[in-house]
Amino acid sequence: MLTPRHAPAKDSPPGRRRRGRWTRWLAGLAVVVVLMAAIATMTGFDAMKPKDFANTEPKLVLEEYFLGRTLAWGIFEDRFGSLRRQFVVDIEGTWDGETLTLDEHFDYADGETDRRVWRIRRLDNHTYEGRADDIIGTAGGQAYGNALNWAYDLDLKMGERSLKVHFNDWMWLQPGGVLVNRATMSKWGITLGTVTLFFRKAEADEPMPRSGESRLGQ
Repeated sequence: MLTPRHAPAKDSPPGRRRRGRWTRWLAGLAVVVVLMAAIATMTGFDAMKPKDFANTEPKLVLEEYFLGRTLAWGIFEDRFGSLRRQFVVDIEGTWDGETLTLDEHFDYADGETDRRVWRIRRLDNHTYEGRADDIIGTAGGQAYGNALNWAYDLDLKMGERSLKVHFNDWMWLQPGGVLVNRATMSKWGITLGTVTLFFRKAEADEPMPRSGESRLGQ
């Protein structure tokens, strides 16, 4: 005998019905918690505003900090926190009174090398505009106190293909001249990974360090 599709075949005891409702409620709560955690992860950096750092020291002035030679050490972590790449950057900065040019040379632990040239203009006391070959349009920067926040879209190369991704890029200048840089990479609002770098000024005649951790034993 066929049972109606939306009708139970037989009545369930009251205790079982109560346990069923409780289980479904817990399952629903778990889904809400997971969604809230995901939203918090995706929007954490967006909650910060550059003006929040207006009274912090030391003051970050890009055209002063990056004038001359600067070195950086960086890592890329995927959205699950797994370390995917390690690299170093050798940067030569020049300032002509209007444009800050940063000639960046990358050395990755897997043996790959790359280069990017930034051309950055200061529009007013707190606003910068940046361009580079792999930047789509222009990058916009807001600087207050020891912090600077960049927002830009980048054409990320992936073998023979490319992917348009968004960067929310923060820099904080620390006492002693160390600059901390943390950027989230996202697509359609979903975080794909995080880039973390530490900058310092290069010593006179200091050679470019090698990012060779993954080459051990070679």
